Amino acid sequence: MALTVAYINSAKPGRHSDGRGLSLLVKPSGSKSWTLRMQQGGKRRDYGLGPYPDLSLAKARQKAAEWRQQLQQGIDPRAAKTGPNSKSALFYDVAYRCFESRRESWKNPKHADQWINTLEAYAFPKLGQLPVDQVSPANIIDTLRPIWLAKAETARRLKQRITAVLDFAYAEGLRENEAPSRAIALGLPKQPKRNGHWKAMPYSAVPAFYQRIAKQPETISRLALMFTILTAVRTSETRFTRWEEIDLTDRVWTIPGERMKAGETHMVPLSSQAAELLRALEAHKGDFEESYVFPGERKPYISDGTMRKMLKENDPSGSTVHGFRSSFRDWAAEQAAVRRDVSETALAHIPADKVEAAYRRTKFLDLRRPLMQDWADFVAR
Repeated sequence: MALTVAYINSAKPGRHSDGRGLSLLVKPSGSKSWTLRMQQGGKRRDYGLGPYPDLSLAKARQKAAEWRQQLQQGIDPRAAKTGPNSKSALFYDVAYRCFESRRESWKNPKHADQWINTLEAYAFPKLGQLPVDQVSPANIIDTLRPIWLAKAETARRLKQRITAVLDFAYAEGLRENEAPSRAIALGLPKQPKRNGHWKAMPYSAVPAFYQRIAKQPETISRLALMFTILTAVRTSETRFTRWEEIDLTDRVWTIPGERMKAGETHMVPLSSQAAELLRALEAHKGDFEESYVFPGERKPYISDGTMRKMLKENDPSGSTVHGFRSSFRDWAAEQAAVRRDVSETALAHIPADKVEAAYRRTKFLDLRRPLMQDWADFVAR
């Protein structure tokens, strides 16, 4: 069914099809943009057409028709519009081209999504419609300032990505100068220093906290946080867990390398408590979208802040979800009768010593099974 202006204005987060590959993409932040899904070179690709309402429904349809025709002729419309001699290429057009040029270099699709999503959410509303050769330090500072202190990490990443787009434009002959990095730095206040470590809850306090949340009403956020504590994995590894990774018969969770920080497949022995938690979820998985173990309300998987919010509501000390890995590490060092290399492997840490890393072939799965069960018994006692 074709979209209408009224529908677009009230559209909820997600992808809304207008037909023939044209879709409106609505982000959780509320920002809206047009994409055209087409086949090129045997591969299906999404082409960004521009943000809404800067690009109206009628103009989006017209632009999609023009781009379809060029694609059918074997012409990349973005390259045609933003070629070496075009000084009027808009920032968002060049950003999508830059994104496509980098896509193959990302091992993790999540990183690719984050790269363009950050620009769509924060940069496009102010920079998207500017000719890329006219984007000034003042424009960039104006874009960064609202989140520079409030969302420091996001702002730093946004700055890096804007800079990458402008450097790409310079390399393509679309700007006379590279990104004005020094001018941007001089125009922004100094950010507070980052703490090099994630604040962790003392391992002795984890059982009481675990029991406190275990008694609360059953929600996806509660179950996800409990599962993260029991398995001592990173937040992202829990968020994107799929049912096909879980073997409840052998009680093993196999996380593919593309989802791991080190890029290597990681096997997590599941304690009886973790397996019981998954079986409770499995009974309802037919109600969930796709195959994610921990589905979100607006996405097929829970958001980055879901577990963080759950933790903050139940622990005002400022501990972080990632910090439970440190809690596990301290407990293993002081309470578990296990070698350090076994507990480090449980955390999917790669040895800093290159020689040791080269010779370590085993994943210590048989030794890690009792270790993870002991940790779960300690936590859920």
